[in-house]
Amino acid sequence: MTSTHGAPPADSALSPVPPMPPVPPEEAVTPLMRGIAVLRGLTDAGGAATLSDLGRATGLARSTVDRVAATLARMGYVHLDGSNAALAPRLMELGNAYLAALRLPDLLSGHADALADALDESVSLAVADGDGIRFIHQAIRRRALSLSFRIGDLLPAERTAPGPLLATEWSAQDWSRWRERQLADPEDLGFPAIPRRAHDAATADFPRRVEEARLRGWALDDQLIEPGLVALSVAVRTPDGRIACVASAVSHTSRHSADSLRDSLLPRLRAAVAAMERELAIAPPSETPSGPGGPHRPSGTIGAKGASGPDALEGLRGPTGLVAWTSASKQELGGEFITSLARGLTAITAFGEGRAELTLSEVAERTGLPRATARRALITLQHLGHVTVEGRAFRLAPRVLSLGFPPLSKATLTHIARPHLTALTDRVKNSTSLAVLTDDHVQCALSVPAGRIMDVDIAAGSRVPAYATSAGRVLVASLPAERRAAWLAHVRLEALTPRTVTRPTDLEAILQRVRDDGYALVDDELEEGLRSVAVPVRDREGVVVAAVNVHTHSGRGPAAECVMDIVPELCATADSLEADLHVTGRFVHVPVS
Repeated sequence: MTSTHGAPPADSALSPVPPMPPVPPEEAVTPLMRGIAVLRGLTDAGGAATLSDLGRATGLARSTVDRVAATLARMGYVHLDGSNAALAPRLMELGNAYLAALRLPDLLSGHADALADALDESVSLAVADGDGIRFIHQAIRRRALSLSFRIGDLLPAERTAPGPLLATEWSAQDWSRWRERQLADPEDLGFPAIPRRAHDAATADFPRRVEEARLRGWALDDQLIEPGLVALSVAVRTPDGRIACVASAVSHTSRHSADSLRDSLLPRLRAAVAAMERELAIAPPSETPSGPGGPHRPSGTIGAKGASGPDALEGLRGPTGLVAWTSASKQELGGEFITSLARGLTAITAFGEGRAELTLSEVAERTGLPRATARRALITLQHLGHVTVEGRAFRLAPRVLSLGFPPLSKATLTHIARPHLTALTDRVKNSTSLAVLTDDHVQCALSVPAGRIMDVDIAAGSRVPAYATSAGRVLVASLPAERRAAWLAHVRLEALTPRTVTRPTDLEAILQRVRDDGYALVDDELEEGLRSVAVPVRDREGVVVAAVNVHTHSGRGPAAECVMDIVPELCATADSLEADLHVTGRFVHVPVS
């Protein structure tokens, strides 16, 4: 049984988006504020909603929502299907910019993951966001009864274990804002990741818990979020003593009471936090920007490890191309494209690793935005709480993670691949699938039929011998030499048709050719009349994790024609899928399904 408090309430199609801060500055960009409201609405809806529901949630006119959605779709941030909108993986580059600039996930996530393995409990890292806490890393124990919190989820400080620790650094103004929020939102409706508050015990007790956390250096959550959930937290401090983030071990009462959680886990949690603090003390400032990149697909790169490159948005519409891209988009979409929205969101991508603080001039230089445009975008983002400013330096705030990151951080490879395979099926008019290697077999993770009278029917979850399929050969060919040799040594090669390759030396030569060519084609070897062609899909480290296939009847044309027509389409699909996978996998693990 999986907890479902990350979903919107069942009695409403879409929860209202919290109102924008009052009285925007005169220079604020209204279309940018509207676009962010739509992204927040989609995020709080779990990642998908109708355009009409978004209009009701945001209070925007339907025509405005349509234009915003069209612009976001043009940017690759939203998928549109008629009147339905869904967040697209590319949107995660905004949250990635914040997390990369923050650097804490890169520096500390390994320690959190190791602690989760050692404790066999979920471990999270959280930072302050106003009078709430926002998760920046999750190491979840996957059980039938497990947690559904996601990176980017916002929780009220008073109902969490990290909250009292973070509140030890609150100013009088912070406490005043917290009290105002208690009066304005007594049920915690502004925190869609958790159930509504049923009573005020957590609020009344919060100041005492803060003082206890100040004295003890740790804090407990004893079922304040929901019955059964308990958590223990310790602050991770920078060398100057400030709280950088809070590490938490989370369990449920069938495994621990709050007291037993503290007694059994506190020493190991403190030891892990000490290791994290040593990491922060020795970490040099980063100078080199980094981000997800996609290796090119020349022949002979099936097993190659791709080098990292610029973020997807930066590579597509970077400093030299933004003006041309927005002009072309405006020419193509006309009034449906909102230039100021696209440019405003682009300002967020100026930040990243080695770019935690930027001046206005640096933001303009990195994005290609005119200085005046960058200034208005930053003023708007500061007004909405997505940017902070100190002197001449701008920084991204944790609230950037509210722009789609929580639902997208749970995306699987199958979910990411579906729109790409659907588009491929539409182009080639043949069935397509995504497959992964499981020992001697390949397993179909996703299948998109073409709907022809005579169609290839491969059900998701089905397994077939790897040696006789194009996907299997692509995946085996990508293995390191030792693993590939071991695989060839133990696999049983049986004749499934008269054309099935059954000699190990012949298969070994074929696999080498697949590595050289960058694709595999199999004709009549798994089943008579069945032809398939496949190319690899690589993660952001360049490791082949899946294969994309096109299946057809061998009587529809010669094999050479299939290679000429289908392989380029497959490569284009794999490239676009990899771009999404690289963005999604920057700070989260992407499971197959």
